[in-house]
Amino acid sequence: METILTNARLVLKDRVVNGTLVHEAGLIRAVEEGRSRLSGARDCEGAFLAPGLIDLHTDALEGHFVPRPKVIWPDARAAALAHDAQMAGSGVTTVFDAICAGGFDQAKADRRVLYDVMLDTIQQGVARGMFRVEHRVHLRCELTDPTLPDLVELAHSRAAVHLASLMDHTPGTRQWRNVEHLKVYLSGIGKGGDDVDREVNERIERARDAVADNYARMVAAFAGSGIVLASHDDTTPDHVDEAVAAGCTISEFPTTMEAAKAARRAGLATIGGAPNVVRGGSHSGGVSMRELAGAGLLDALASDYVPASLLQAALALTRASGLSLPDAVALVSEAPARLAGLDDRGRLETGLRADLVAFRLIDDTPVVGEVTRGGERVF
Repeated sequence: METILTNARLVLKDRVVNGTLVHEAGLIRAVEEGRSRLSGARDCEGAFLAPGLIDLHTDALEGHFVPRPKVIWPDARAAALAHDAQMAGSGVTTVFDAICAGGFDQAKADRRVLYDVMLDTIQQGVARGMFRVEHRVHLRCELTDPTLPDLVELAHSRAAVHLASLMDHTPGTRQWRNVEHLKVYLSGIGKGGDDVDREVNERIERARDAVADNYARMVAAFAGSGIVLASHDDTTPDHVDEAVAAGCTISEFPTTMEAAKAARRAGLATIGGAPNVVRGGSHSGGVSMRELAGAGLLDALASDYVPASLLQAALALTRASGLSLPDAVALVSEAPARLAGLDDRGRLETGLRADLVAFRLIDDTPVVGEVTRGGERVF
């Protein structure tokens, strides 16, 4: 049936208008200025109506499988459904669930236990129509782990991988280039003085022989696969050069202004962490995404570890970095759709999929009221 949404503030590509959107059979049929007087039209009462959000990187799935340290939730489907509901409630209609292939932190050994379980659960949930939002797999390839090639091969046999990122969390490089920041982080999660030093040294030792070999093997594995490839935590122009040589099209979470500028020169798109925007800076000493946005060097946002941060960050950039609302919303809708090769969504345009989020503002806080995926209300 045809659905008419009227008296909404439509967030279009280049402006916000008071208008009406019509969708039918899962597609947007009309986008018009002005209020509909048809008896079947639904009054949105002035709420903003924007494209459904697209999240290219969220670690939130793991948190529902392991809600407390060493506590693995016994019902995998229930864990995935709780994650799915959280994404829908955050205004997300397409999510790339970041699943760790390999690990740099032995304290999170549960990741190994749950690796194929999470892959299976996402695959089965999609096949059985369990989810409110569309789920895809983002494979986080931890180059410091010697078992990485086997884990990547396992992922290909378990689920359809749509995006992969190459990560190197060796202490002294990239995100943890300042080892003191890593030590502060480890202390904050409960490790003592000697344990912190031991953990740092163990990570360096594990990575010493693994990273170079894994990098070459991952480049070969993903070449020509059609999987979108990202480089993670680029810090120097050399990192960007390596990413280009590897076939990456995305620089995910660059940690310095220098790396972001190099990515722009090289033609790589940058993805920033939405929590960084909301908090006003990085928790690990990286560059502020607000600064990148102000310099015109931020192409998209991902929720990283807080799903609700996507919409919050977009709105924060209209205040902190001077972006227009359409440009800010594009960072969490149109831009990630383009980077992932999803040309059927991400904008309020005739013929595109009816993926929508309606929200209001209480002061500066966005309140999601309704989420529609493919014409069906899911929240």
